[in-house]
Amino acid sequence: MADEDKSFVPDVVFDGGDLDCGSGLILLIRENIIKTPLDGILEMRSREPTVASDLPPWCRMAGHEYLGKKEGERFTRYYIRRGSSEIEDEKALEEDFDQAKKYEWRLRSRSTGHLKSTVYSRNFAFEVGQPASFEEQDKHPCAVEYLFGALAGSLATAFTTECAKENLEVDDIEISLSGSLYNILAHLGIEEGDPSIERIDLKCFASTFDDEEKVKAAWERTVARSPVAATLSKAVELNLKLALV
Repeated sequence: MADEDKSFVPDVVFDGGDLDCGSGLILLIRENIIKTPLDGILEMRSREPTVASDLPPWCRMAGHEYLGKKEGERFTRYYIRRGSSEIEDEKALEEDFDQAKKYEWRLRSRSTGHLKSTVYSRNFAFEVGQPASFEEQDKHPCAVEYLFGALAGSLATAFTTECAKENLEVDDIEISLSGSLYNILAHLGIEEGDPSIERIDLKCFASTFDDEEKVKAAWERTVARSPVAATLSKAVELNLKLALV
């Protein structure tokens, strides 16, 4: 049984930020375990509470020894003793990379009422209203709002994670977004034209006393790695800015 709150001398240390085991943390652990000598100790720092229950069984499955954890003020230290060979770990990492690259998100949608459809994805279900709407009040968000919300929400979450990985103290991350279509009347069938999104202006506000250049670099990495931002930038005038306050 692993000892809790025990200190070890690690051979390799890395920060997993607030990633959970299902969102890329295992890939990072495998990548760093390869850098750890056989029977050596890997220290993984994490701010995600679910890691405490998910990491021990993964270690048993992967052939490593979970040694325990030590609670800290800003993160928890988890200790793993490397048990499998370099060849085994490299093969497992290659297989994980291959599976990750081939992963597909699947969902289905059904019309479930007046101006409403329900989308089912994994263990979630959410309601979507009209494709696009400029009414002040509707019962359900329109599809364009979900698209804009996916961009803003994903950047806010990913930026928080990136700052945590770099041990940057950044608070009150908030994003404002405005977007417009080329011609909403074309979508409504009132006139001919282009119904696509013309531009998106997004500004991220964050409060920090940390190194501003490091925070800006974390934002740039966040944007560069965002699937939603990278996709939209190919088709839409996308203006993304960071304001440190």
